[in-house]
Amino acid sequence: MVTTTKQLPIPSFFKPQKVGEVWRVPYQERAAQAKAWAQQHNIESAAKDRTRICLLAIDIQNTFCIPEFELFVGGRSGTGAVDDTLRLCEFIYRNLGVITQIASTMDTHTAMQIFHPVFWINDAGEHPSPNSTISLDDVERGVWKVNPAVTDNLAKADYLELQQYALHYVKQLSEHSKYLLTVWPYHSMLGGIGHALVSAVEEAAFFHNIVRNSQTHFEIKGDNPLTENYSVLQPEVLEDSNGRSIAQKNTRFLEKLLDFDAIIIAGQAKSHCVAWTIEDLLTDIKARDPNLAKKVYLLEDCTSPVVVPNVVDFTEQADAAFERFAKAGMHIVKSTEAIANWPDLQIN
Repeated sequence: MVTTTKQLPIPSFFKPQKVGEVWRVPYQERAAQAKAWAQQHNIESAAKDRTRICLLAIDIQNTFCIPEFELFVGGRSGTGAVDDTLRLCEFIYRNLGVITQIASTMDTHTAMQIFHPVFWINDAGEHPSPNSTISLDDVERGVWKVNPAVTDNLAKADYLELQQYALHYVKQLSEHSKYLLTVWPYHSMLGGIGHALVSAVEEAAFFHNIVRNSQTHFEIKGDNPLTENYSVLQPEVLEDSNGRSIAQKNTRFLEKLLDFDAIIIAGQAKSHCVAWTIEDLLTDIKARDPNLAKKVYLLEDCTSPVVVPNVVDFTEQADAAFERFAKAGMHIVKSTEAIANWPDLQIN
């Protein structure tokens, strides 16, 4: 058998109308179908790929991609993440023969984290509302303070130290031109259904896994209670006010990505976890060799920005970020375009 570069048909079991739903993947049945699919279409194991391609699927989890879940990324259309997921699944199936590995990042949280409501409290004993923001001025004036009830869990009973850190944290965001600290709804909760991959994507990744004999890679991010972690490559803040490390850059995963000949990126949300991951990837690329940017392909029709009607709209910020990435040499592509026709990519 030989690895095929042609676009493949979509398997008959794929149901586009179910992309926005949660359901159980019938693994054993799909595994048998995958073995037959590989033989029918003459697809070799990924280990034999000469051109190694990674699909980086960022945070395609129920919490972001299923309507009515905690942080559904609707974009301006209102159906953004569902539409993106449909196109991504079809992209995976059509290009099974050339995608070497799928790497899926998993936003992973618990309740007592700096971006969740329970972490903060005001003088009236109230927690901030989901989707609100906390500024440096808010913390300096005491509008919002660290909730003493979280102290034992996060700072070994040292409330003053935790309050000092909170002030330091929002200062760091301000000084490094990051987004204001957003108080997000509880989401991507470890052990909860919102944390899981979207069923249709899980099914596509599992099918790819068996067809190509390529283990899907899962990369956990966001479980540090003291910092946001939009990018899978680096949290927002690395040190406390005394210069002590509270988090590290994800150099291991960065090296894994850059070892591929091409990196295809999709996922949610375009304005946050996708944009910051690409930004950190680009920063490292520029430090090594700016020409490496040419190996990165951004599926613009498989990602949407955070838009909360009448509250926030990050569409313009997301589009501006993608324009910067394109100017740096990364390629903006569509999932419907044949990979064989993408610029700067020779598939052998």
